[in-house]
Amino acid sequence: MTIRLFASALLAAALFVPASAAPLSPTELAAALQKKYDGVRDFSADFVHTYRGGVLRREISEKGRVLVRKPGKFRWDYTTPEVKQFVSDGMKVYSYVPQDKQVVVTTVPPDDTASTPALFLAGKGNLTRDFSATAAELPAGAPAGSTALKLVPKTPQPDYEALVILVDQATLALRGLVTTDAQGGTSTLMFVNMKDNVGLTDKDFTFKMPRGVDVITDDGRR
Repeated sequence: MTIRLFASALLAAALFVPASAAPLSPTELAAALQKKYDGVRDFSADFVHTYRGGVLRREISEKGRVLVRKPGKFRWDYTTPEVKQFVSDGMKVYSYVPQDKQVVVTTVPPDDTASTPALFLAGKGNLTRDFSATAAELPAGAPAGSTALKLVPKTPQPDYEALVILVDQATLALRGLVTTDAQGGTSTLMFVNMKDNVGLTDKDFTFKMPRGVDVITDDGRR
């Protein structure tokens, strides 16, 4: 799977809403989440990434750890069952699958065109500006006590049609993200051990180019 399957995890950090508060509308909830997320500088979490369906009707489950530092920096280290890395230093994204013996290098787009989840997660783009919010049903396997918000990108995206954010009903802490692609495949990211403002530095997002790999850039150069 490539970086597009991160459609990768939007919000981190808990947003506390008193139990007596009136339920927020989808639009209000999206705005509240964006406001809270604006105050998060960085975060870390463990994740389980599951992909089901698609053209091949397959199911894949992977585990790893993610680090994010705004603006535009992230590191997804997949550890099980296959080692993979997806790293952004804020300017370039490096996608490395050791089995393929190649590194794909792409340019991080400007803020106003960065509505993909992985980049929004890293402080690029805007939840209320880039998406239309509606209520959503909880998917099978959602943690108890969760609520769901469906986000449809205002500008059509090639890699996904909609996002569903899963958050804790009491705190609005992020629990998961579900995306559906044009082939009917469902990509689910579930998060645990999430911690915000942990003091990550630029060194955490430095990609070290492995020896003996092909390097493919935006323009197809090697």
